[in-house]
This record gives sequence, structure tokens and C-alpha cells, in this order.
Amino acid sequence: MRIILFLILTFSSVLTFSQASKQLINGDMVIDGNKRSFLTYIPATDKAGKMPLVISLHGGFASPKGMFHLADFRPMADRDKFIVVCPASKHIWHDGADLHGIDDVKFIDQLITYIVKTYNADPDRVYVTGISNGGFMTARLACQLNQRIAAVAIVAASLDVGEGYDLQRPMPALYIHGTTDPIVAYNGGKLFGRRVFSHQDIISKWVELDKCEKEPIVTDIPDTARDGTSILKEEYRNPENGLKVISYSVVNGGHTWPGGWQYLPQFIVGKTTRNLNACEVIWDFFKPYKLSH
Repeated sequence: MRIILFLILTFSSVLTFSQASKQLINGDMVIDGNKRSFLTYIPATDKAGKMPLVISLHGGFASPKGMFHLADFRPMADRDKFIVVCPASKHIWHDGADLHGIDDVKFIDQLITYIVKTYNADPDRVYVTGISNGGFMTARLACQLNQRIAAVAIVAASLDVGEGYDLQRPMPALYIHGTTDPIVAYNGGKLFGRRVFSHQDIISKWVELDKCEKEPIVTDIPDTARDGTSILKEEYRNPENGLKVISYSVVNGGHTWPGGWQYLPQFIVGKTTRNLNACEVIWDFFKPYKLSH
């Protein structure tokens, strides 16, 4: 399975996406002696003021350009005026206890500081999303960088068990997971020698932390695209502080970004649903929230 995942994400990273190269600003910084790079998209605007920031984390062995192609937030950024940054991992995001000398939490922390200072991003409206290995890294950031992040959205990933960090601070959280994901199992279990929470278990952890009502608002999104998938949306709310935890279970969905491109055949990664646009629902989820001081 490890070899399959390597081939999947390497394939994604070596492709050249001409559209993704347009209007992107290359940047880099040095963290603990390691050069770290990132791509930034700044929408054209004639309005003064600070813009929100969405940090979008690619999967393992993939690339920032690949993430801009898979999860293209730029149309929403143009419409609603927010900054998008896709940073690059060192082959993989180090979301576990063994960092191998690569501190990705420190990298994202300093990246936020850089974007806030350089592009006048709003430090109270920083959001993080990611898929697969990038989703697990997003979960780690929610645990260890929660004083800087207003909300998170995680696709095709969960949270590692027993890696020395856990959820601590209430925060809006959204999860999207395919029920037939062949790489990161919807029901959790072992993943490359570690254990991960199931989709329902991680939702339950967030619901408890955010003190949301136990009974969700349930919405069934039918298969209008006729692609063999459907969506079960479960929305948990805390009416006192406005926090929400939202679960999207993609029935018959795979290790994919809903509404994105089918980057490998279905028999390898499963189906990409066309009944949900992950970028749109993630941004709609993010935009009401800001850090409270």
C-alpha cells in the first residue's frame, strides 16, 4: 500500500499544470537550515483592508502546483477577495512524532507571519485545509497551532492516535471522507504503522470539544451527477458561540477531492464525486469565522 500511495502522489506532483502557474508568486524561507518553498495567489482588488488567508496543504509527495490544480480556490478568492497559499512539504508532511529534522508546524507558523506582514493578510482570519497527508498535517496544526488558526477543513484524512498531541482548543472543523477510500480507511485503524481515528470518532471528538449539540442537522445530497456517489452531511452546532462541526460522508467516494479532477483511475484511488464542490463548501464554512481574543 505504501508503494501505491507513493506512485499516486508522485504522479500528481510531476505533472505540469500551465493554468496553475498563472498569477502565482514563488516564495521561500529557511527554517532550521532547511529551505522551504510556497506558492501564493493574491486576487486583484481595489479595496483597502486586510484579506483572509487560506493555506492549502497538498498530499504526500505532491506539490503546490498540483494542489492548486486539484483544489482550485482561485475563483472564490477572486470573488470574495482572500489570499491562497500552497506550501511545499519535504516529500511528506511530518504530522507524526518523528520529525526527522523537519518541523512543519514551525514552518507553517512562520509562513503565516510572513504572509500577514508581506501581503497584509488578516491574522484573525487564517484558515487551513488539506488532503490525505496534508489533511493529517492540518489536524496536527489544529492541535498545536490553534492560537493562529480560525478554522480547519480536512479531506480524506483523520487524526493520528498517540502521536503526542491531541485536540485542545475549540475550533470550527469540517471533514470530508469517502466511505470507500482505499488509502485512508473511513473506519480508521492502522495506516503505515500508526493508528488513526475513524471518521465518526474524530467528528465525535470535535463535537465534544466544541460543546456542540449531540444531534446533528442531517442533509442528504442525492446523486444528481449520476456518478454512483451521494453525500450525507451532518452538521453539529453550538448555538451559544456559533461553533460548528460538519461531516460530509461521500458514499462510494474514494481518496479524492470532491469536485476535483480524477488524478488516477478509480480502481486505484476510488471515485471523485461530482455531487459536491469541496472548495466551495470549505470556503463557505471558513468565511464567517475569526479568532477570538
